[in-house]
Parts: sequence; C-alpha cells; structure tokens
Amino acid sequence: MPLIGSIIYFTTAPRFIPENIVMSKIIGLTIMTVLIPIVLFFILKSSGMITSFHLANVKQRKIPLLLQSILLLLVIKMIVDVYNYPELYFFFLGILFSSLSAIFIVLFNIKASLHMIGTGGVTMFTIALSIHFGMNLTILIAALMIANGLVATSRLHYKAHSNLELILGFLVGVIPQLTLVNFWL
Repeated sequence: MPLIGSIIYFTTAPRFIPENIVMSKIIGLTIMTVLIPIVLFFILKSSGMITSFHLANVKQRKIPLLLQSILLLLVIKMIVDVYNYPELYFFFLGILFSSLSAIFIVLFNIKASLHMIGTGGVTMFTIALSIHFGMNLTILIAALMIANGLVATSRLHYKAHSNLELILGFLVGVIPQLTLVNFWL
C-alpha cells in the first residue's frame, strides 16, 4: 500500500516534479516496500520463524511487523524528504505509526487486519490529498472505498478475521493518517 499511495501522490500533485526524480523515488520505494519484504519473508519462512504467508498465528506477526517498521524508518530517512514532499513524508510517518500500533496490538494477542490497515490508510491519504490540492478525486476515493469493502468481504469470506478485527484494522490505518493531516494540510 505505501507504493500505491506514493503513485497516487506523484500522479495528483499539482507541483512540478521532474520525471527522473519521480521514477527514482518509485523504484526506491518498490525496492524498500516490495522486494526487500519478499526476501525477508523467505528468510523468515526458511528459518522457521513463520509458517505461512498468512500469519494466522498472532505470535508470528511480531517479527515481520518489526522488520516492516525498520524498513519504513529507512524509507523516511533515505527516500522521502520532508522539505520537498511533506505530504508523502507524513503519509509514510502515518504508515509507521500504524505498523507500530499493530505491533502494540499483537502484544495483547489481538490480530488486527493488516489488509484493512493498508487500504484504510491509503483511502484517508487520498481524501486528504483531494482536500489539500483542491482536486476532485471522488472517482478514485469511491474506488478505494469499494476496495475497502472488497478487502473486508474477502477476509470475512475466508474466515481470516472477525468483524472486530477488520474494524480495528481499518481504524489503525485511518487514525494515524487523520492525525498527521494537521501537519501538512
């Protein structure tokens, strides 16, 4: 979801950002938020720290979420600049807070939906971008709302989460984004 939020930002931002800068940021974010987590997953799976990609056991979520938080810190420090891209910086800071909140929730043996955390965070970020830039992004926001519903429905259908876990995941994704909007809106 961080990559999708970044692509939405770079395609909707009304300011001039050189194409080579956009491509380098997108490539860096792809490496840090997609490729490295895939490699880390295989390392964790081969070492026996996790048993499956679904992380059905709540205890198995601690290490992947901690590794994700470390990667997000690296993204914030190395790729996203608060002075040139304040909206994107606070988006990633919100993702970091959501990840840390998910770790905190795991300590209480509660499994919040990570899928809903991601879709909820991107939806809130897109709503805030629409307000901030004064752009009509209602079709994109509606598509993201539908995506939220589809994700929640699929998680219920596969019995991966309860209603409470889905709502908790959505709120953990939305609240940090909504809180940090005050710093850049």
